[in-house]
Amino acid sequence: MDNKEADVNSMQSLRNRVAVAGIGNTRYGDFPDVSDYALGAQAFRLALADCGLAKDEVDGLLCCRVPFYARMGEILGLNPRWTSTMPGHGRMSGMAIVEAMMAIESGAANHVALIYTNIGRSRRMNYGGDEFASFWDPWGLTSPGASHALMFRMHMERYGTTTRQLGAVSVAFRNNAMLNPDAVMRKPITLDDHASARRIVEPLGLLDYCLVNDGAVCMILTSAERAADLAKPPVLISGVGARDAFARSAIGNFDPGFWYDEIRDAGTQAYEMAGVTRDDVDALMCYDNFTPTVLFSLEGLGFCAQGEAGQFVQDGALGIGGWLPTNTDGGHLSNSYMQGWGLNIEAVRQLRGECGERQVADCEVVQYIAATPCTRSIIYTKGR
Repeated sequence: MDNKEADVNSMQSLRNRVAVAGIGNTRYGDFPDVSDYALGAQAFRLALADCGLAKDEVDGLLCCRVPFYARMGEILGLNPRWTSTMPGHGRMSGMAIVEAMMAIESGAANHVALIYTNIGRSRRMNYGGDEFASFWDPWGLTSPGASHALMFRMHMERYGTTTRQLGAVSVAFRNNAMLNPDAVMRKPITLDDHASARRIVEPLGLLDYCLVNDGAVCMILTSAERAADLAKPPVLISGVGARDAFARSAIGNFDPGFWYDEIRDAGTQAYEMAGVTRDDVDALMCYDNFTPTVLFSLEGLGFCAQGEAGQFVQDGALGIGGWLPTNTDGGHLSNSYMQGWGLNIEAVRQLRGECGERQVADCEVVQYIAATPCTRSIIYTKGR
């Protein structure tokens, strides 16, 4: 047995041992008079109420994009046994959930609250320019969007993928958002709207970019045994997978291989740990900072062959009732950009059957995938 196989087998012992017990999120929008701490506190209270847990039972705190974890704990009135903090990068949501899972399994904490906050809309956060200075600046690639535009251009040249096929991703997610009363963007769009939208970095336009909104999300994780005694049916973390791209040609937010190997490895680990296959997946929550990322993720996970994602999505496969309902809340493109956190709580809501008009029928397995230089995948299943 090689080291890679041993690592996967060691993780399989954690299958279904940790559960999501509570979730909460604020409204998403533009809240210039509300601090990120206040938003985090709102989401925390909602998550506590969701699972019926008393505040003093929370003994673990993980903060993501919160300016100072100690101040967040002070505001919440917590004295946890285990605390961690992570920066506000989209890849961190999956990483944070795995870290909290390990803390619970090791006994470092019994109930972990994971809090993410974002005030990027009201404070006019710019995802580009000097803040993201990198090796690629001399070539004009001064933002993540520019890097993804270059990758999609490469995909077009290699495989014949079209911008109209890319538009099918935007339209599907907007159609899903129209069934979500809390989504920020609910105005219908068409493929022609996608084609005529203002260009940002060719070949990507405005409707290929995620939203920027204020808001907060909280998830409460605990053991499956403890979760069974709380207010809502537990949603089990059945599988996780991880692969980073530091030693290859991938630099920053650009990879000429579209993170194909990393997505494939992370997905395979998650499937094997959970004891499921991609055919068992009822809904996919796919990190969609930009529309091309969705195509790259579908190919890496094997839902279609490499180079065939454009054909896969062009006829409505990603919509509610489609072959693979994806980002059923509208995702980052139309619901809100909570950097993966909103997608993870949508997975929980789908498995609980709480999604109303956008509910996927007979939903029992939901997969989360974030294709980034730190790729993570999580398999959630319905607790029995």
